[in-house]
Amino acid sequence: MSSMEWLRPVALLGSLVYALLGVVIFWVSFVIVDKLTPYDLWAEIVEKQNKALAMVVAAMCLGISIIVAAAIH
Repeated sequence: MSSMEWLRPVALLGSLVYALLGVVIFWVSFVIVDKLTPYDLWAEIVEKQNKALAMVVAAMCLGISIIVAAAIH
């Protein structure tokens, strides 16, 4: 296996498709979580400067990202 094998067009295209798929799955998951919460996440975090909620949302984003990465890998 050569070190440049990932530059093959098929491998590169596959990587791009999986990266796009991961971003789409993450975005859909985030929108679902945003809709399930009883308040507007953006307004709470940006306008009201709710740092605790921002940390919870960041942890949720990392969790979803790890799950998506493990599922795709």
